[in-house]
Amino acid sequence: MELLNDMALFVEVVKAKGFRSAADVIGMPNSTLSRRISALEKAVGLRLLHRTTRKIEPTEAGQIYFERCKRIVDEARLAHEQLSEMLAQPSGVLRASLPVDFATTYLAPVISEFASLHPDITFDFDLTPRRVDLVSEPFDVAIRMGESVNSQLVARTLTSLTPYLYAAPGYLERSGEPNKPADLQKHACLSILKADSWTLHDAKQTATVQVGGRFTLNSIGMIRRLATLDMGIILMAEEIVADELSSGKLRQIMPGWRGTPVPVYAITETRLLPAKTQRFIEFLRDRLGQK
Repeated sequence: MELLNDMALFVEVVKAKGFRSAADVIGMPNSTLSRRISALEKAVGLRLLHRTTRKIEPTEAGQIYFERCKRIVDEARLAHEQLSEMLAQPSGVLRASLPVDFATTYLAPVISEFASLHPDITFDFDLTPRRVDLVSEPFDVAIRMGESVNSQLVARTLTSLTPYLYAAPGYLERSGEPNKPADLQKHACLSILKADSWTLHDAKQTATVQVGGRFTLNSIGMIRRLATLDMGIILMAEEIVADELSSGKLRQIMPGWRGTPVPVYAITETRLLPAKTQRFIEFLRDRLGQK
């Protein structure tokens, strides 16, 4: 049992990339943690960690040991949590990374409903477009749209969102309304980052059109806002612009054409999930799948 406990401590040190950070997470004195890892290295007969004044990194043997130990530790944790589920509702802090605009516009009501059903769960959300590191950062799950997933992570598809074309009435009055994909080349188009072409589909064909504009952006929220200020045409999922559509700030154009569906994933580090995370993912999949 002591060996199993030391394996769990070793996993935390590698994940935290240092003794002090791991000790804070575990709630153990730094000196005690260091002594336990040294004893573990002596027990296995190999150096597991490179120690420098700035950081801790696993040796080649340490990396192999970490990957095996982590699976064992996760299995042990899951065994306890599965038994606990028989006695209590999911509880604890659910830490999630969410895409800013999708979460604010579309996920908020779903999350509110989930929170009402599970009063013993508290929530720590990080709304950010960056790719968080699910191994070294304390997130239970990341919700992401359309990005390729690291093969070492576990991705569960929640839904897919189909983009359509939208513009503000003021922009259309000033610049005219396009009727076919080729017309978009004559218009100001607002794209994420440096996307210089849009692929559009109707019932019979697919068209790729070169688009351009005066703005290069990495924020969906800013693109949406500029569109409401008559600055151009956007290609975006209806779920993201629902408020602007209902208020009349934007309206759909070329309704027979749509963009390529964008998948929405729940990404986790492992398939061995605590009850709070498993229930959250299942709830999102159920609600988003009803759209």
